[in-house]
Amino acid sequence: MRPESGLLGLTLPSLAATRSIQTAATFEEKCVQFRPEASVKNSTRTELQFVKAGAHVTLSDNDPTCGTDSQAVTADVCRIAMSIPTSNQSSITYEMWLPEDWSGRFLATGNGGIGGCVGYEDLAYGTANGFATVGTNNGHNGTRGDTFYQNDDVVADFGWRSLHTSVEVGKKLTALFYGAAVSKSYFIGCSLGGRQGIHSAEVFPDDFDGIVAGAPAVDFNNLYSSRARYFTITGEDGAQSFITADTWKTTIHDEVRRQCDGIDGAMDGIIEDPTLCKFEPETLLCGAKKDGGDCLTDAQVGTVNKIFSNYLWSNGSMLYPAMQPGSEIAASSGLYNGKAYAPSVGWFKFAVLENPAWDPTTFTTDDALIAGQKDPGGIRTWPSSLAAFEGRGGKILTHHGQQDQQITSFNSIRFYEHLASGMGYAPEQMDQFYRFFRIPGMGHCGSGPGAWVVGQAGSSAVQGIPFDREHNVLAAVVDWVEKGLAPEALVGTKFVNDTVGAGIAYQHTHCKYPAKSTFKGGEHNPSEVGELGFESCRAR
Repeated sequence: MRPESGLLGLTLPSLAATRSIQTAATFEEKCVQFRPEASVKNSTRTELQFVKAGAHVTLSDNDPTCGTDSQAVTADVCRIAMSIPTSNQSSITYEMWLPEDWSGRFLATGNGGIGGCVGYEDLAYGTANGFATVGTNNGHNGTRGDTFYQNDDVVADFGWRSLHTSVEVGKKLTALFYGAAVSKSYFIGCSLGGRQGIHSAEVFPDDFDGIVAGAPAVDFNNLYSSRARYFTITGEDGAQSFITADTWKTTIHDEVRRQCDGIDGAMDGIIEDPTLCKFEPETLLCGAKKDGGDCLTDAQVGTVNKIFSNYLWSNGSMLYPAMQPGSEIAASSGLYNGKAYAPSVGWFKFAVLENPAWDPTTFTTDDALIAGQKDPGGIRTWPSSLAAFEGRGGKILTHHGQQDQQITSFNSIRFYEHLASGMGYAPEQMDQFYRFFRIPGMGHCGSGPGAWVVGQAGSSAVQGIPFDREHNVLAAVVDWVEKGLAPEALVGTKFVNDTVGAGIAYQHTHCKYPAKSTFKGGEHNPSEVGELGFESCRAR
């Protein structure tokens, strides 16, 4: 059943007000004369300001856990902030940035984790490229989950309603402000944001024409069960099963590289295709390790094997895929740090079990089963068909870092195959509307030793690459939607020390699944700008 949007209502402004906006002498005057709250039922405007390119927007009211108190702006924009009720006991914080140089396009942005943090970097990114851009707090403020407790409406906002509301409001206000309808509508997000994009394609297929869904947190409840399980595997610091970050980063990672880095023919610190890495930690077992260096106990070998093995239900079926080898350096200070993963604790305590006293050390598949059965806010997101979205010409571009330390990249392969099977599609048919790019050497949504900058979010690094379909995922989906030019590959960029001003270290072609890059052979030159010694994408 299609969800409904609660208290949302849109009204028409007066004719005089509309004429006043459109006849304003300057963009700044047009901005300050705009009254969006008159067109959105029960809404309250909290900000209305013209922001000149080069200025910084101060975000004094932003929740401290979001970690953002200001945002640089690179285009002249009209910034609007509103509070919009979504039910009798819930509301969203809504941000809309309207650029003076508008392309006719609309862009909605996603969120992350279980957080309620507006993606201000993405708002700046979208407006810099001519999109009328919106974002929300996803129904609650900050990165905690306590507001989910005994409030299904806040959970519904988090699961789907906040984004959908922002699209309905955003398209209408954009048309009102510019005096012209939106030409095409897009979405960009990663992690939870990637899930939001896939969910929108399933449940609200008319919301977007093109979607960029990075590292999508699909099969959400099982993902959070998998994250909760890591603490029961590693134990606390000092437990026999616990492995220190130093051991993960040196002893284990070095052995992962020894066993798997050269599979693609290039010893470059990057595992091009982790599906080919069948890591055997037993080589590090104390007494078996031949070089006499640091070693692992039986209990620690068991920890590594569990982390790099699929998480199964009691009947042997898949609950969630294994973590991919190569991600252990970053994961050692997060998922494997001997502490319960805070977002999973928040999700289970307040949304799933509704028990603030729940002890994460007691987590079992019984809790995972409850999460799946309850599916708070309809958040799971595991469609077996996106036929309605495809049928109206919608396009989805997904990407996933192959060293992701938060969401195993194996799950994006699993979802691709699940969707293809459900629709009865071969890769050539999937290519008509859904394309998936694996990004070797990229962590969770960004960073890492590889050529990870592909225009996936509004970080400072994206300013160093051109806004074109070869280098930028957002530009790629725009050209796919508007010109029919589907992306065959993406050129990722690695900057020296991940600093744009230091110049490009190298670039690398990332392949459309199921294709992959293979090393040409000969001398490997990691400073080569271009293909990094790899040949063009070929089928696996």
